[in-house]
Amino acid sequence: MSAPRRRCLAGASAWLAATAAGVLPGVAVAQPATCPRLLDFTFNRLQDGKPQSLCQYAGKAVLVVNTASYCGFTPQYEGLEKLFADLGARGLVILGFPSNDFGGQEPGGSKEIGELCFNTYGVRFPMFEKSVVSGANPNPFYAELARLTGIRPGWNFHKYLIDRSGKVVGSYPSTITPGDRKLLADITKTLDG
Repeated sequence: MSAPRRRCLAGASAWLAATAAGVLPGVAVAQPATCPRLLDFTFNRLQDGKPQSLCQYAGKAVLVVNTASYCGFTPQYEGLEKLFADLGARGLVILGFPSNDFGGQEPGGSKEIGELCFNTYGVRFPMFEKSVVSGANPNPFYAELARLTGIRPGWNFHKYLIDRSGKVVGSYPSTITPGDRKLLADITKTLDG
């Protein structure tokens, strides 16, 4: 075999090995953002029960909301979806965590919760399976949010705002609606910061 052909085959072999390893010669591969400790949790998605890492939201402004289907605050889904539609392209994500912790207002399973969220309110932001968000044994994400802020949700539709670096910048009671001026100002500042 000629020397040029050996070099060509050796180069092709190296290229194939690099491709299999996920590295293309001469191509810079973007490294994933480091996952902030606060987002280093995995929860099952409401729609299909598949595990989803919250790390995928690293680098975004995150509004975390505990939700319920049969609450006086349930119409806030509309405002939350509007926020997501209006500011999602700028880097806002809303994460919904259904919970039956307050007044038994989320008694159903994933199918019933999903039907209300997606069919009644047109929710497109990420929703997770029902979990505990308050009390003695909250899910680990909510336990960490409470530890960092000193505030546990007092009712359904409590909100936490997390900045792009993974730090909590605000906690808002249920009475603060998605269209509240202070909340919107804080979200805008977080997106621009």
